[in-house]
Amino acid sequence: ADLFRKTVTVFRSKNGEQRTIPVNQTVLQLLKERSRVRPLKTEHVFYNAALTPVNPYSLSRTFHKAVGKAGLTDFRFHDLRHTFATRLVQAGVDIYKVQRLLGHKSPMMTQRYAHHYPESLRDGVEILDSRKDFSTILAQSAVGAEAGKVLSP
Repeated sequence: ADLFRKTVTVFRSKNGEQRTIPVNQTVLQLLKERSRVRPLKTEHVFYNAALTPVNPYSLSRTFHKAVGKAGLTDFRFHDLRHTFATRLVQAGVDIYKVQRLLGHKSPMMTQRYAHHYPESLRDGVEILDSRKDFSTILAQSAVGAEAGKVLSP
């Protein structure tokens, strides 16, 4: 973690690549608090007594304990990526930015992570309400209009 630059580097991602991603103020504050309790003696955020990265099994075991204490059921470590992607997309973050943050090669993979709920799509149709002339144009349009045409305002 680089607290000055507000970034975290993933040294070996799932596809074996290294990448650096920005962190928000909340994560930055958590990292700063953690470093006061347990000073960062290494570039790794999660490390053991030998200052080497914690193995994935240990991290997963600790995560499952936390999930249990939180009273959650059927929640995997990987579900954090789905939650992250979904919340970003629902907040209006461009899918390509989400793709980069997740380290995906294609936006199609990112779309598998970013889940839409019916309520999250509401703003997509409510924008039509702001077009005062839309309903008038629709009502006046020809009944036999060609399929695939877009009504212009």
